[in-house]
Amino acid sequence: MKTMPCLLIPLFIILCPGDLPAFEFHRLQGKGLTVIFEPPLEALAIEVARTYPQVKEQLENRLGWTLKSKPSVLLFKDRKHKLWARKNPLIYAFAVPAKSLIVIYSSRMATSENALRNTLEHELCHLLLHSHINKTPLPRWLDEGVCQWLSDGPGEIVADQKRSLLNRVAVAGEYIRLKDLRKDFPTDTEALLLAYEQSKDIVRYMVRRFGQEGVKRLLGYMKQGKTVDDAAFKALFIRLDDLEKEWHDSLESRKTWYIYFSYYLYEILFALAALTTIYASIRLFIKKRNYMREETPFL
Repeated sequence: MKTMPCLLIPLFIILCPGDLPAFEFHRLQGKGLTVIFEPPLEALAIEVARTYPQVKEQLENRLGWTLKSKPSVLLFKDRKHKLWARKNPLIYAFAVPAKSLIVIYSSRMATSENALRNTLEHELCHLLLHSHINKTPLPRWLDEGVCQWLSDGPGEIVADQKRSLLNRVAVAGEYIRLKDLRKDFPTDTEALLLAYEQSKDIVRYMVRRFGQEGVKRLLGYMKQGKTVDDAAFKALFIRLDDLEKEWHDSLESRKTWYIYFSYYLYEILFALAALTTIYASIRLFIKKRNYMREETPFL
């Protein structure tokens, strides 16, 4: 692998007109992809190029499809560029399937040991799905749900995986309807997190209910050009509206006390820690007062 500097690569003038400022990027040609990066990110670019073939092979094996294009990965050091202007602050990576492009905000890659691999796998999954499903619209909830399922996480957003919004809304039944998540996700932070969590959970429900092959059949029918509604009925023998209701019922069957406990776990633990501190302080005060009385009986 070899890196070379270049002034605002012409390829990306075509890909993202007006979005990139005119300053120096470096380019690294890896096996099956190109990595474009700001100079301080060379080590991360090398890691992307090194990891890519393994991630691609694993993803293709799991889905049974081959990536048709040679993707490009664009690495930014921070969010000062116009590409991020309309993105929620929680989002640190996104894919542009029409241009076979993955964009990553690099500072989030230090959040965990597997952050880079999971992010790359998640965004590559978007490219893989859209390269095959291009005759019919791929709903955003299914796109994100499948990519979270295959990459084992949200991939492109900063989310507290121990704090479930879905558990909370399950009690009141205040879900975002799937038909409202077909074209895009909400911009409000809490609603955005809920949309990602719902998408992941319903795809996992489909896997539990119909198996991995059932989900693959659904995607296969969409690849042929069938709408998601027709594909669901043909692959899973159930209408999408009925599947959504079944999924809701499976969530609402959870015990209410468990849902609330899991959602407010941090607050409960904090309150218990505070009470323990207060109790210890009171005991220390009483012990000190008794000691003083023993030492000075005239008090």
